[in-house]
Amino acid sequence: MQPEAIFFEASDWVPNNPNFPALIYKTVLPDGGSEAFEQVFEKNGWTGIWRNGVFDYQHYHSGAHEVLGVGRGNATLLIGGPGGKQISVSAGDCLVLPVGTGHKNQGCSDDFEVVGAYPSGQHADIITSSADTNAIAKIRDLPRPDTDPIMGLDGGLVEIWR
Repeated sequence: MQPEAIFFEASDWVPNNPNFPALIYKTVLPDGGSEAFEQVFEKNGWTGIWRNGVFDYQHYHSGAHEVLGVGRGNATLLIGGPGGKQISVSAGDCLVLPVGTGHKNQGCSDDFEVVGAYPSGQHADIITSSADTNAIAKIRDLPRPDTDPIMGLDGGLVEIWR
């Protein structure tokens, strides 16, 4: 099971990531729900686990890669900033967003819930404005995680983000 990989160029004020593509796993945990995503992320060393939705405004993080596992419901997410790509997600799908990648909820079902997490030692901020030179350098230099949040030590971002 290999995820779809999509590179996003800078889009308006969203820097996106020059080194790593966003990864989209479709129906990776079709029957598991939020608790199953929490267990898989924790097992694979992704921390800071939370449950919620996705903000309805464009934003990105400069201090962490982020995984979003759809535990319930469905949504249309705009990934890659204002000029990015609309991606339909539903329960069981998972997205791995490299640091700097813009994302926004364009609309969702009432029961939409994601489980989010970050590689160990990384911490997400919420940025809604253009990145300055320090943020661009931070995004560019943030290391690749040691594990993929779904596949662990083998496959996924471990191979694709080499």
